[in-house]
Order: sequence, then structure tokens, then C-alpha cells
Amino acid sequence: MTSPVHVIVVGAGCRGQNYAQFASIHPKRMKVVAVADPRKFARTKLQQQHKIEDKNIFEDWQSIVEREKFADAVLICTPDRIHKDPAVAFAKKGYHILLEKPMATTAEDCTAIVEACTQSGVMLSVGHVLRYDPLIRKIKDLIDAGVVGDVIHIQHFEPVGFYHFAHSFVRGNWRNEAESSFALLAKSCHDIDLIHHWAGARRCVKVSSFGSVSHFRKEKKPTGAGDRCVDCSIEGNCPYSACKIYVDRVKQGHTGWPVSVICPNSLPDIESVTEALRSGPYGRCVYDCDNDVCSNQVVNMEFEGGVTAAFSMVAFTEEICQRKTTIYGSKGELSYDGHEIRVFDFLTQRSTKHTASSEALKHYGMSGHGGADYHLMNAFISAVANNDPSMIRSGPEETLCSHLLVFEAERSRVESRVVYCGDST
Repeated sequence: MTSPVHVIVVGAGCRGQNYAQFASIHPKRMKVVAVADPRKFARTKLQQQHKIEDKNIFEDWQSIVEREKFADAVLICTPDRIHKDPAVAFAKKGYHILLEKPMATTAEDCTAIVEACTQSGVMLSVGHVLRYDPLIRKIKDLIDAGVVGDVIHIQHFEPVGFYHFAHSFVRGNWRNEAESSFALLAKSCHDIDLIHHWAGARRCVKVSSFGSVSHFRKEKKPTGAGDRCVDCSIEGNCPYSACKIYVDRVKQGHTGWPVSVICPNSLPDIESVTEALRSGPYGRCVYDCDNDVCSNQVVNMEFEGGVTAAFSMVAFTEEICQRKTTIYGSKGELSYDGHEIRVFDFLTQRSTKHTASSEALKHYGMSGHGGADYHLMNAFISAVANNDPSMIRSGPEETLCSHLLVFEAERSRVESRVVYCGDST
């Protein structure tokens, strides 16, 4: 019997914990043998879940790199700005790498990671989980099969969700570009990657983008609003109230995301959540934070051959990250609503529906991103076990290209001009 792939988890937050669950589902295929995280509660929780030896519990990733290689692969789930250094270091030690998206926060660092992995001969899989979503994979298969003919235009929309944006991008870890990264990279590099993927081997030749911080600004703060929701006299009339987003969920018995995020050092309950709102960043008024990342942004792209694409990201939506896509071709139109694919054939003037399911995975707690979290891990562990990088759908070169396109799009927004891709001027 083949021994399981031995994995180290660097960064035991939500993503690290989620990916590590694959070992609980398939203990004969993957074993978590070490964890590094500066937070005692986080690393102890993972240690207990996976019965990790005390000698393999670390406060920082550097301590692991100093030791002789003792595992097959590493899951790097550190904050965005702490991706490049561990990725390069682990690559040089010979570890195969699953790196949470985005790859890094600068084009130079993304390039350095790919170069290190290539030179060291290790596999790199980037956490573009949507590439592994069964329905989104089906979209690519249908395009390649020619069901819509030549692709003419791609229209793609990401509804972030009103409370999701308030949680992550106004109060949370990705609210401030200097501390994390800009919104298009942090939230929507998934989406630019998909558009790039659906466009095939074509190179994007030019891009334009517009966006801003809407609504969540100090001048929008209502008269009489407090600095914190727990002490605010008008909290009951605010849809972004931290009391509604967190406390009400705990009262209903929901202690997973987003509630689990605000109590990094304890299990969430009424007392710990209330204290977090009184003293931590998640209890602040959304109109009185240090957020500076876009709450709405559009990106227009032109690829070789005249194929065009338009992407929109909006914070103010009912749906949470339920992407919608329409691909217009010379022979038909493909539409995706987050649940099913519909293809309209211009010749027959008939529609065909396509579905896919990952229902069984929900029993295992890896149903995130439509089950794509599970499929990402399944592909990575299979690739490592079989020494076959072709099993990875989000490998280094194509992922680097789509990341570079994200940086070009943001440059367009910041500089208020059309950017010709590859032109550094």
C-alpha cells in the first residue's frame, strides 16, 4: 500500500484548516505531520485534530526550513504579504507547494516564486479553487468542444455580498492595501484567472479598469452613529451592524465563518464574540474604519484575435460570491448562474442545460466554493503521490500570466488609462 503524502501546514487559519481536512477524509492518502502558526490557539487546534507530534509544532515557518526536509509537501496559507519568502524557501528545500491565492502582492514576487519552483523542480499549485469547480470545468470543456463556436465576448460578474464585504474588506484582514493587497488581487484574482482560462491560449493585449471605495466612507456615517456597534444607538437600523453579522448568528447556533474569524484565540460563544466586538476590529463602525480597497470595480480586456471580456465586482449584493457568466460565441450563447449551465444553439434555437454535483462532499465539511476546495486538494495530493504535475489545474505558468493581468488591470485603474499589456511605460 502506498504511504500517505506527508504535508506541513504553514498558516492554520480558515484556509489552512480547511485544506487540512482532506487528511481527515482520506487518511490513507494524506497526513498532516507539522504546523506553523504564531497563534497558539490555531496551531494547537490543528495539532489536536491531526495528532501531530509536539516536536513538529512551530511558531514560524523559518524554524521548519532550518530542519532537514521531513515531508513531501507544504500548504502555505499565510497572509497575502507573507507568501513569497516561505514559498521560495520551501521550494529550495524540495517541498512541493500548494500556495493560497493570491500568489503574492507584487508581480516581481509572483515571478520569483515561479522561478524558484521551476529551478528546484517542485510542483506548484495555486489556490485558484474555482478552476476545480465541476461546473466551471464543464464550461471550459464546452468551449473547447466548440459548442458556442468561436468565443467573441466573455461577461463575468462577482457579487461579493453586502455582509461578506463588510466583514472581510471593511473591518477585516483585506480592508487595507498596505496591510494586505488591493481588492482585485485579494478577491477577484479568481475571476480574472477564469476569464484568462476561458479565453484559451490568447494573450491579453490591453486592459482598462475603473473602481473606487463606495459608501464605506467617514462622510457617509449616519448622524448619531457610535464608534462601535455594541454602543450604537442606531445599530438596529444598520444592515452592516456587527451585532447582526456576528452575535445574532451565534444566538442561532452558527459558529463557523464569519464568526469563527473574529475569535482567533478561543471558541466563539456569546461572551467571546461580544468581547471581540467591544475591543477588536470587527466591532468597529463600517463608516469609521481604515479601509481603502475598492468596493466596486470593472475590468475590460481585449485578447489576441479581438476577443473581448468584461468583469464586474460589486460589494453591495444579496448573493455571496455566486458568480454569473455569459460567453457569447459565433454559434451559440453559454450562460452560467452559479447553479447550472445553459447553452443556446443559434442553428437549432434550442437550449441545453448542464449540471454537476458535489453534494456528497458537504458531509465532510469541504463544500466551500461549490466543493472546489475538495477537488483542489484531491488534485494536488494526487499530483504529489503520482509525481504528475499534469493533474494540477492551477500550475505556475498560466497562474502567473493571469496574476500579471490583475496587476496590469489595477495599474489601469490607478493611472486612469488603458494599459497595453507588457508595456512598462
